[in-house]
Amino acid sequence: MFSKSFTAALFALSVASSVSATCTRSYTVKAGDICDSISAANNVSTYQLATVNFGHIDPECSNLLIGDNICLGHEGQDCTSTYVVKLDDTCEQISAITGVNTTTLYLNNPQINAGCTNIYVGEVLCAASSLQAPPPPVGADIPAATIPATATPAPPSTKPTPAPAPAAPAPAAPAPQDNNDEDDDDLPFCDEL
Repeated sequence: MFSKSFTAALFALSVASSVSATCTRSYTVKAGDICDSISAANNVSTYQLATVNFGHIDPECSNLLIGDNICLGHEGQDCTSTYVVKLDDTCEQISAITGVNTTTLYLNNPQINAGCTNIYVGEVLCAASSLQAPPPPVGADIPAATIPATATPAPPSTKPTPAPAPAAPAPAAPAPQDNNDEDDDDLPFCDEL
């Protein structure tokens, strides 16, 4: 019982602290925006955008509304040095490119798993050389950032996305033809078998 009360209090405290934090930068959502496009254009990590707007932007980033004003960063916790993940990037490569050691990269981007296997092309990471990322609110999910902003929010999906159908196998190559009829004279005809 104590753990449930403690968790509820901690959640309330984290929500209250994120609400009471001073927003230093904001953005007005435009048609076609997704969380990653907003992040890339405004030098704010995808994680930070999700964290400072926890409870306002849903985990799928599917409820962006055109004209909505969202916060980009809080005072004292606003990472403006960013890196956009490219195809085949690894955390070690990102660390070398940005000059940020991997420990700091992971601390500023706590959504990255230990093996760095969950980063995705287009994700915007904090690439600051000092700790600048806001702490995650209790129960926060990072938006997938793949759904464009619309005039009305999309209803939440209740079905998983089906996997694409497997490709049809390639047709087998035809067997080579033997055009040498001289060797076949001693073979019986089919009706003789």
